[in-house]
Amino acid sequence: MNTLSGRRTRVLAAITLTAGLTLVAACTSSGDGGSGSKTASGGVELVKAGQLTTCTHLPYPPFQSEIDGKVQGFDVSLIDLVAADLGVKQAIVDTPFENFKTGAFLNSEQCDLAAAGMTITEERKKNVDFSDPYFNATQGVLVDKKSGITSLADVKAKGKKLGAQAQTTGEDYAKQQGFDPVSFESSDAVLSGLRSGQVQAVVIDYPVVQGWLKDKANADAFKVVDNVSTGEQYGFTVKKGNTKLLAAINKAIADAKADGTYKKLYEKWIGPYDAAAASASPSAS
Repeated sequence: MNTLSGRRTRVLAAITLTAGLTLVAACTSSGDGGSGSKTASGGVELVKAGQLTTCTHLPYPPFQSEIDGKVQGFDVSLIDLVAADLGVKQAIVDTPFENFKTGAFLNSEQCDLAAAGMTITEERKKNVDFSDPYFNATQGVLVDKKSGITSLADVKAKGKKLGAQAQTTGEDYAKQQGFDPVSFESSDAVLSGLRSGQVQAVVIDYPVVQGWLKDKANADAFKVVDNVSTGEQYGFTVKKGNTKLLAAINKAIADAKADGTYKKLYEKWIGPYDAAAASASPSAS
């Protein structure tokens, strides 16, 4: 999300965050990490033997959400590839998003990496090391079909209410455009606000909008009127200086793009393949 401030951040006290950690899922198993050893393939040091522990923030479909009792999504599937290369399984921990910006749970060695549809920013780079970008994101503007809104500018012109997820680049962008958006704590709450009529339009990451519109009821009630390019790119993060794990993540991303796996996962979780969204390169971060 360019140099805009953090997205999907919940500001909570550190003591509350630590108490709130919950292991919610384990995915993809291909070994035991060396019979209890915390050293995986390639000399990657793990916080727990036999597993690659991933911090995320739920829900944020299509990147990560609980489906049929298991956390699944585009990010989850990509990190499963990393875990398989390391010869371990992936275990997912749901944490407040504020810690993704500070790297708190990475520094305390409660997680090996963070994966949460997270935008690469200069501010965050001060606290964590980012992988190569794996996704180019845009901001979608979704409106109630009955509202008569035809664009983001039309929201203001017609005096309608605009919603956004709190502490996100979507919210920042709306404010930069002169809006005073209604803030919602989660992506689910954003959609609920639109459904209930609390707001008549919302701005949020476009892949999230795509996921919502897969539901016929949503597609019947809402439509996209703008898809704004803000130069945002997603990356995974590791503790500063964890070069071996970072290299493993970058290799898995590159291999997936080269052998067609990335395209298949994109089509499964996000929708029709968009080469522009997948063209994020290391130089762009």
